[in-house]
Amino acid sequence: MHDLRWAQGLGPALLAWCVGVALQLQQPFLWSAGVYGALAALALCVLGLTRWWCRSFKRDGRWREVATSWLGVSLGWGLLSFACTGGHALWASPGLDPALEGQDLDLVGVVEAMPQRQDIGWRFRFRVEQASLAHGAQSVSVPPRIQLGWYGQDGVTDSGWNVLALPEPVTAGERWRFRVRLKAPHGHLNPRGFDYELWLWEQGIRATGSVRTGASHPAPLRLAQTWAHPVEQWRQSVRDRLQSRLGLTGSIGFAGSGSPNVGGIVVALVTGDQAAIDRSDWDVFRATGVAHLMSISGLHVTMFAWLAAMVVGWCWRRAALWGFQGPLHWPAPQVGALAGLALAVLYAAFSGWGLPAQRTIWMLSVVVVLRLSAKQWSAGLVCLLAAAVVLALDPWGALQPGFWLSFVAVAVLLWTEQRPARPTEAAALPISAKAWPTGWSGRLGQKIWALLREQSVVTLALAPLCLLFFGQVSLVGLLANLVAIPWVSFVVTPMALLGVVWTDCALVAALALQPLTLALTWLASWPAASLNLALPPWGFAALALLAALLWVSRWPMSWKLASLPLLWPAVFWVAPRPAVGAFELLITDVGQGNAVLVRTAHHSLLYDAGPRYSVESDAGHRVLLPLLAQSLERLDVLMLSHRDSDHTGGAAAVLAMQPQALLSSSLEAGHPVLGMAASQTPCHRGQSWVWDGVFFEVLHPSLAQNDGSKPRSPNAVSCVLRISAGQRSALLAGDIEAPQEKALVQQGLAPVDLLLVPHHGSKTSSSAEFLQALRPKLALVQAGYRNRFGHPAPAVVARYAQMNIRLVGSVQCGAATWHSDAPEQVLCERERARRYWHHMPP
Repeated sequence: MHDLRWAQGLGPALLAWCVGVALQLQQPFLWSAGVYGALAALALCVLGLTRWWCRSFKRDGRWREVATSWLGVSLGWGLLSFACTGGHALWASPGLDPALEGQDLDLVGVVEAMPQRQDIGWRFRFRVEQASLAHGAQSVSVPPRIQLGWYGQDGVTDSGWNVLALPEPVTAGERWRFRVRLKAPHGHLNPRGFDYELWLWEQGIRATGSVRTGASHPAPLRLAQTWAHPVEQWRQSVRDRLQSRLGLTGSIGFAGSGSPNVGGIVVALVTGDQAAIDRSDWDVFRATGVAHLMSISGLHVTMFAWLAAMVVGWCWRRAALWGFQGPLHWPAPQVGALAGLALAVLYAAFSGWGLPAQRTIWMLSVVVVLRLSAKQWSAGLVCLLAAAVVLALDPWGALQPGFWLSFVAVAVLLWTEQRPARPTEAAALPISAKAWPTGWSGRLGQKIWALLREQSVVTLALAPLCLLFFGQVSLVGLLANLVAIPWVSFVVTPMALLGVVWTDCALVAALALQPLTLALTWLASWPAASLNLALPPWGFAALALLAALLWVSRWPMSWKLASLPLLWPAVFWVAPRPAVGAFELLITDVGQGNAVLVRTAHHSLLYDAGPRYSVESDAGHRVLLPLLAQSLERLDVLMLSHRDSDHTGGAAAVLAMQPQALLSSSLEAGHPVLGMAASQTPCHRGQSWVWDGVFFEVLHPSLAQNDGSKPRSPNAVSCVLRISAGQRSALLAGDIEAPQEKALVQQGLAPVDLLLVPHHGSKTSSSAEFLQALRPKLALVQAGYRNRFGHPAPAVVARYAQMNIRLVGSVQCGAATWHSDAPEQVLCERERARRYWHHMPP
């Protein structure tokens, strides 16, 4: 009885701890240490008073005593977790002094983790030991852990990156002297997009920067090889050896053109280097629901530990038949659980000990310890304790998809295992245990049925979370996982890990992966392989998750059928659109480049496609495609203002996923992007059309200027688009400069409500007569944080201020949303989704 009451009181305490952490993560700003200390003291007082009240007074009804104690315990532990999480954030928050941003610094330190190889250089974590100003040798204080990029390029051309020479290799554990320029962590912030600043915060990285090279800077100097990070050194040597053996492209003699990069998959499975897997292969894995198997994520470690425990437990039982006495003293479930945890720890450590793997190891440790205890804890209590422990160590993990995928998978497996079927329920199962014959064939059938059921249960339970986080549910995922999980876990992964000591085993793993990846590619090609839906609101996804959990439980079928309406809001949710006669602009946060999504009641236009960040990365893949997918946006027109790479960098990716879009541009004949469009037309003055009561008109260039030849100045032929709905209008000006602005003024320009600032705020644009003719109430400028061009120019910013035009920059605002029916308001993503780890530049 005492254990039962203790467990009943522990449940509310653990749940309150998790809720307190979740509430603290919503804070836009951190409070002072004194406030968090006062909250912690208040929490301890509440817990003490609750304990004293429960021991000192008897109440008439037991429910009153229980309710009061639960309320006090919940309030006390919730306040305590809120205070502890806030204190943790304060302790981890010191960042880079703004005065040091953009200055040349000399740093000495150690490469902390396995560097990530890119086509243009290296990216790596760096532990700073000494820091000083480049000129004067004055010591300065910088964050101890930073992320550096060392690139061998000399700038960006309109065809991509002009790589002159790659820098020399960097190895984990080496001590280097670098001249660098640092800046505060600043990423792109778009609606429900990847939060790069949160990722850096969780990694403990408080500054990013690049290594300075060139004649005016001292060359980077390797000082010594240390033993500071031996596991990372080993990982890097294994990665390089495997890549050398398997080939950088994964071609091992039998892979034809377009075949999956099986060599990269093997490298990712062994070392956790997810960059080794091609983007096209990730698309296949997501479509077939096996992405968790191809990278060392939390869910992957969880499934690895679970399967390892099953194998070790089975071998332990069979060992008794061979005369071994161990199974008579230590039960197979306990031995299997400990072995699975130990193997998972070793696997996670070698794969880089990333935060997703750390969260999973802590979670599995709690589950195993409780399973080994004499007390019979419910699956809910086990998962609550595991979640509380993980959130105490890494509170920001609650905002990562891997946290929820791992916990839901473990919770469902524990729940279904702890709830054996009652006789009436067993009769309702398609195949009951009594249906299997006796003997080895019957036992094999039961095992196969158990595997099928467990896999179907996990797949169904995770479907709402996949819909919430990725907007995609694989309809062939159950079939694909039934084959892929045992094959990858029992064949591919063991052989790949043996490749650490014997490289030829990695080749065998790649050979074993080849038929699987070809089968997955075939499944992904099915017309209905995956279901793409708009990302639902959090509340709708929670209702769908509840319905999925009811379906995988052993509740009566009547309850399951009654839960089906809970799926409706998430599955059939449609993102709201403007009313007829109105339009909406989403000025995306893509850094130094332009990309504006224009939406009417039934049509969409994308004006420019953002920059190309590097050889293997562009705004299309990183920002625009996820943004379009989350609302199932179907583009009618892609308008590329001109040929510069900061406007066309993501065009190829957008056209590949939106082949129906008409390409309107000022690109010259023969430009590579033109060959990717199914239909195209040059933009020129005089073009106009009406969508849903909204008038679109191209004001520039003239047809003679955009004749298909390569222009001497691409900026001069930028497509200028005016959008009007009633008395409200907006002008998207591309990169036009003062001469083009003057020509537009001479043609006659009507005032507008919103102006997309020409040429990112360059001093060659935004002339006074142009602004006087337009008289915009609001101007938005898309420019990168601390970009090398100095956009927007101070003189231009002053000009807008002198003319009382509100200037909003993407650096301070993030993605900006503007509605024609509320022309004076702009919704900034950095204000709407403000959290204390977000950088707020002046």
